[in-house]
Amino acid sequence: MRTNERPLATPSLTAVRNLGILAHVDAGKTTITERILFATGAIHKRGEVHEGTTVTDYDAQERDRGITIFAAAVSCTWGGHRVNLIDTPGHVDFSDEVERSLRVLDGAVAVFDAVAGVEPQSESVWRQADRHGVPRIAFVNKLDRAGADLDTAVASIRQRLGAVPLVVQLPIGREDGFTGVVDLLRMRALIWHPGSDTYEEGPVPEPLREEADRRRRLLEETVAELHPDALEEFCAASALTGPTLARALRELTLAGHGVVVLCGSAYRNRGIEPLLDAVLAYLPSPADMPPVRGTVDGGEQERAPDPAGPFTGLAFKVTATPTGRLTYLRVYAGTLRKGASVLDAGTGRTERVGRILRVQADRHEEREEAVAGDIVAVIGLKAARAGTTLCAPGAPLVLEPPSVAEPVVSVAVEARRSIDTGRLSTALARLAEEDPSLAVRSDAETGQTVLSGMGELHLEVAVEKIRRGHGVEVVVGRPQVSYRETVVRGVTGLVYRHVKQDGGAGQFAHVVLDVEPLEEVGFEFRSAVVGGRVPQEYARAVEAGCRDALAEGPLAGFPVTGLRVTLTDGATHSKDSSEMAFRAAGRFALREALRASTVELLEPVVEVTVTVPEDGVGGVLGDLAARRGRVSGSTTESGTAVITAAVPLAELFGYASRLRGRTQGRGTFTTRPAPLAAVPQSIAAALLQR
Repeated sequence: MRTNERPLATPSLTAVRNLGILAHVDAGKTTITERILFATGAIHKRGEVHEGTTVTDYDAQERDRGITIFAAAVSCTWGGHRVNLIDTPGHVDFSDEVERSLRVLDGAVAVFDAVAGVEPQSESVWRQADRHGVPRIAFVNKLDRAGADLDTAVASIRQRLGAVPLVVQLPIGREDGFTGVVDLLRMRALIWHPGSDTYEEGPVPEPLREEADRRRRLLEETVAELHPDALEEFCAASALTGPTLARALRELTLAGHGVVVLCGSAYRNRGIEPLLDAVLAYLPSPADMPPVRGTVDGGEQERAPDPAGPFTGLAFKVTATPTGRLTYLRVYAGTLRKGASVLDAGTGRTERVGRILRVQADRHEEREEAVAGDIVAVIGLKAARAGTTLCAPGAPLVLEPPSVAEPVVSVAVEARRSIDTGRLSTALARLAEEDPSLAVRSDAETGQTVLSGMGELHLEVAVEKIRRGHGVEVVVGRPQVSYRETVVRGVTGLVYRHVKQDGGAGQFAHVVLDVEPLEEVGFEFRSAVVGGRVPQEYARAVEAGCRDALAEGPLAGFPVTGLRVTLTDGATHSKDSSEMAFRAAGRFALREALRASTVELLEPVVEVTVTVPEDGVGGVLGDLAARRGRVSGSTTESGTAVITAAVPLAELFGYASRLRGRTQGRGTFTTRPAPLAAVPQSIAAALLQR
């Protein structure tokens, strides 16, 4: 077994791996991270999630709840490489943390439960990684559990994710008898002895020889079908050599055409070292990634991952700590040195970097510089937010920021004591700064402060953070969901003339709009004006005005989505027309068009997966029906039923307590976002009367 090496001072780009651990809640992400740190010598005692002693779950709420809430970055070395690793949350309410992490990662390890296979949030984070083009390998965890089966888990990867699994290991033993794996590339057995942190390598056990040969053959055939060079060798020799197979697996992984699958039991410390070897062998280094693309002066520009180039980095996370405000950066190009000045490419503001830190969850190691490929935290930046591009003052470039999810649940918050109102405002501002998926606003009608987030748990964590971190007792109102309005039937040829004359230069804008439904959530604007009757700059102003009008719909003042607006005609005045006039015309015209259209309410819906004992299915189905749930699937295996249903988010408040009561504490459920759905007329009428 390989022993860990001394930490690397400044590894080359090819000797760096930036990866995330992705999975459904309770699949074992944090335990795997802990075992990786232990195997690489970064820590000398293994922590446990159930004991609240892991490195990455360092926040008090994470330890109390036993789940990962905040993405945590750690670093270690293995096989002459530096591994920068981010342990991401698995709960749907914190998917925005996953999104921001994936934006700056080069690769990922997707973790699956060997009993449950692909679970709802597993699929969600997989799709997030697809959108970012992040190469992945898979680790089927918990093979020591009762009912664990590698083949079933692999089948779910193939069926639910549409991926091509390339299984490179064969388990030795089942459930409690799981002791090791057969490495199908080298045809060697790796066996971990009880109570030992090391494994022994030896020949494939005789009872598994035939099965190992069969699986190796299947792996070669699958790779040959996907990889041209492998196919050529396979046709010539009816087999693939180890080097050819390894090279093909890496290239298929980088291209996203296949997913290498390994297995083990992180809790028992089995399978971690081969997983680390696979990270080095198959996942990309910063040198393997294409140059980062950004915009400058309206044009696109590329920056290669060259430490000697102009500094370019992206801030993806901001946290407040007792030692100062930490801004987490991915350095894409150039070198950042302590004390250097950096440009906020979005605002044009220049700030000074006071300190550079190598992050180990809540512990930090100071460094003099960070180079291309590094993930570090810096102290000294006052205005940078998640999504801010930082670059050398003489070489501006704006990178695409991580997308921010739209909040779906809101609560009213106020300080229990009036003297704490100012402290509450400060705490809410800091929360929104650290977590872009939280939004704070003041309700114009009630004067209440409204906190919006991704779910009940998300808001619970935020409120508890105010109480613990800022010492403010908070009174919280009942959660409210964020409804939307959409166009069912639009209007054509709506004419609006904006004319204003109050002395001096006047305002004149004439627009003709068509409004129609859009099949998907969002807003689309296009100009069909011909003959230059509305110049392009005025058409853009009309679009901006239309976007202003989307903030409040005609039914109940909810934001409007799901429509297309077409500017079909218009007119200008030689003196009185301006972008401001056409923006106002666009705003007022769309408001008038929406009042003339048929509009309906939409509500957020979630896909709920409920796992209950078989004898509790009837009660659960009845309760879901009472919550307007639409059951889409139900399976039963070994006395346990899994029910999938689409349920309006507004009906799920308090469901955890109800489910525990109906199943004597044996039922569990998970959720993931589903498309918005129309609110039934009876429910909509009640909402509109409020």
